[in-house]
Amino acid sequence: MSLAADDPEGKARFAAFERGLQELGWVNGRNVRIETRWSGGKVDDARKYAAELIALTPDVILASGGAIVGSLLQLTNTVPVVFTQTPDPVAAGFVASLARPGGNATGFTQVEYGMASKWVELLKEIAPRVTRVAILRDPSVPEGIGQFTVIQSAAPAFKVEVRPVDIRNAGEIERALAEFARSDNGGLILASSALANVHRDLIIRLAAKFRLPAVYSFRFFVKSGGLAAYGSDSIDPHRRAAAYVDRILKGEKPADMPVQAPTKYELAINLKTAKALGLSVPPSLLSRADEVIE
Repeated sequence: MSLAADDPEGKARFAAFERGLQELGWVNGRNVRIETRWSGGKVDDARKYAAELIALTPDVILASGGAIVGSLLQLTNTVPVVFTQTPDPVAAGFVASLARPGGNATGFTQVEYGMASKWVELLKEIAPRVTRVAILRDPSVPEGIGQFTVIQSAAPAFKVEVRPVDIRNAGEIERALAEFARSDNGGLILASSALANVHRDLIIRLAAKFRLPAVYSFRFFVKSGGLAAYGSDSIDPHRRAAAYVDRILKGEKPADMPVQAPTKYELAINLKTAKALGLSVPPSLLSRADEVIE
């Protein structure tokens, strides 16, 4: 798992996976044994734990996050891997194609890069005065580059100037946002990554401190106090992954199991945060929201 062991979002993802297994007759400690590792978004830990798990000669590994999948596939081409929260497994070289993975990995994609343009649209709809947008991204993962490219292409239509801000740790995040906030009419878009998820409380706090309207990639950011989010359901793929694990335990091969795309995208808005920023959310936007936090 790419999050920390005490992260509520991580717990919810793992619980969904475990429930999915139970519905299929697999009960941890009875007829299946689950070994769990939590990297907390740290690449070095992901590599270390990947090696630990492979050394246990498991029948299958669930890998939540692209960095973890990469670490695993560098070490094995035989142990079956079912991945979730992985944005572009073909470009990353994890699978040959979505329809026919061809190797020892398959699973569930996190996002289609093209939808990143929706984040610009959402930010301008909720905060029309924004003309400058910082795009916080992890430069070490493909989605940081892919999503920024889409946002950069969409920006002129919304009359905003975008600036990529590479983040690697908490200190960089604080310095970058403090510098960006020195000028007026700024906004923030947080590209998806394990690093962003791990540091979400810090980023949300800084966005409030510097009065930066911000759009995020998952609903759980809004539950933590973020302004708005549009993205795929982060819990359901882990429940669905249980079915793939079940099929592999019964003899099927990942090579023959197609990679599946998200089935639902969610719009969430935090009205309390909007009020604190002096923003009035359009009724048309509220009517489209899947969740409104008041």
